[in-house]
Amino acid sequence: MSRSVEGPEGQIHVEDLNLNCNEYDTFVVVSSVLFVLYLAVKAKKNIKSICNRGSCIIVSYYALLWIVTLLNLARSVLQAWQCTPGKEVAWNMLSLFTASGMLYLEISLMAFLLNNGYMNAMETLAHTSTVSGIVVCMDTLLKAIYVFGFGVPLFNRTVGSTHTFLWGLWIIHKLLLAAAYGFILFVQFSKWREKLPLRQTFYNYVVVMFIFNAITLFACGLAGTGAGLGNWLYNFTVMCYHALYLPFLYVTFLADFFQEEDFLLDNAYYSEMKDAGFFDADWE
Repeated sequence: MSRSVEGPEGQIHVEDLNLNCNEYDTFVVVSSVLFVLYLAVKAKKNIKSICNRGSCIIVSYYALLWIVTLLNLARSVLQAWQCTPGKEVAWNMLSLFTASGMLYLEISLMAFLLNNGYMNAMETLAHTSTVSGIVVCMDTLLKAIYVFGFGVPLFNRTVGSTHTFLWGLWIIHKLLLAAAYGFILFVQFSKWREKLPLRQTFYNYVVVMFIFNAITLFACGLAGTGAGLGNWLYNFTVMCYHALYLPFLYVTFLADFFQEEDFLLDNAYYSEMKDAGFFDADWE
């Protein structure tokens, strides 16, 4: 099958994109399905816990987690769209919304970690939502211009080293994320560490995400130079991100909130989050 798309470097043949419709990330599909089933099984208990606690932050974050999880599931199941005639626009739109949702979760968590000096949960939620919304809107707009304006195959696998626009954008994207997580790690070991509500679970999350984005940045750099290892490593990191990030986020930041009330009252992790303004007592 031979097709052409218009790109910033002229006509680009599908063969040049090196797409293989037979390639299917079964691990991503299985992981996404299992996580949706897990959330569904826990939904009744979790919603009851949210209603009892009355946390506007957890309500909004839990709802967003559900939306992004379903988008990620749809993206996983519909992977073949990326090289199916007539489905390119739909695939790019689905991938763009999924990527934006997952990035919003990441940015808002970093904003929570760096949050300081807000008196209540509503103020915290408003601040983090504003910061996250601005960053994600700018990122989404830039990606949309690349994909729909210049025809860059941003969300297609194994596109090769000739697409300098693509790898340039991903290098900048991953560099900024790695720098953000690196900054949080720096604060953790600086004299300002008391400003962060970081316990071991928070610290582990930041370390894992810093290492992951550093590896992805390295993979993008290799792929941009034409190294086959770079393409393979980049595809592997994308697979891991879509398969594991949402469960990892849930376990790190939401699981404790949904435990039994007596456990939460004695849990230092919950108390520290409450002191930082993560939870409020009333629906205000």
